[in-house]
Amino acid sequence: MGESANSITLVEAVTQALAYELANDPQVVVFGQDIGANGGVFRATDGLQKRFGAERVLDTPLAENMIAGIAVGMATQGLRPVAEFQFMGFIYPGLDHILSHAARMRNRTRGRLSCPIVYRAPYGGGIHAPEHHSESTEAIFAHIPGLRVVVPSSPARAYGLLLAAIRDPDPVLFLEPKRIYRAVRQPVADDGEALPLDRAFVLREGGDLTLIAWGASVKETLAAAEQLSTEGIEAEVIDPATLKPLDIHSIIDSLEKTRRCVVVHEAARFGGLGAEIAAQIQEYAFDLLDAPVQRVTGYDTVMPYYQLEQVYLPGVERILAGARAALGYVREGGR
Repeated sequence: MGESANSITLVEAVTQALAYELANDPQVVVFGQDIGANGGVFRATDGLQKRFGAERVLDTPLAENMIAGIAVGMATQGLRPVAEFQFMGFIYPGLDHILSHAARMRNRTRGRLSCPIVYRAPYGGGIHAPEHHSESTEAIFAHIPGLRVVVPSSPARAYGLLLAAIRDPDPVLFLEPKRIYRAVRQPVADDGEALPLDRAFVLREGGDLTLIAWGASVKETLAAAEQLSTEGIEAEVIDPATLKPLDIHSIIDSLEKTRRCVVVHEAARFGGLGAEIAAQIQEYAFDLLDAPVQRVTGYDTVMPYYQLEQVYLPGVERILAGARAALGYVREGGR
């Protein structure tokens, strides 16, 4: 990757991408609660205010409705705001601005105005946090036309996808899986090369089973795939990365080889994106399937406190159980 490829964590990759865009695009503005002088609750914006000044890296009051709304005003007037919510569970006061205005602006003005906004939020459980700090409600936002939903699962994808999100002419919800903020390091060149939105990533190739996961769940899904490999089963692991719009074509390409599928996510099961993926597979690739699509998910409860959060989150054993259910299914009259 060259001399500039430092080994960094996912949260450091977020900082690196923000710094690159602030340095190279004068229209980029970053703001949110405690993101300036303090560098954010997870230090994702550490050092940016000192480097780029308080006019471009702004601290805001604790007012999520305001954070979401001023981003819309900025974006319609030529800026490229990157607005941070401290946790996904705090985003709900801003829903009206995000869903009713940012996502609709291009349609409302028949293309005269757009909203090149990135709304950033740490999301997901697994860090022993209190209530409202462990939300995984990406399906709410994926349901809204006009809004992209992007979730990185590695430092390299965090850097490349955040660059692409900031440069996109329409609003993007960029959800950062905080459980793996500092889980791994990876060489990432600070070269400004964006990764494509709306395209899935094949993280591991295989011909026996397709495993689909995003965000922090990719970690356990890859571990489950390695365990299956020791049993002679080669699983293909796909990270959709952009949850809306979904790259169903890459998933179908995988199913043409494997014919069996498991979807993993830590969000609650009912109405989760696993159901949407399963529905699209049934709609567009039913004849490819040798078994029903399996879902391994969180439970239909509020995320529990830290004593039980590992029970709630899909772990390797639950993923293996889902994989074996898919592999063990025999369709009557089928192969």
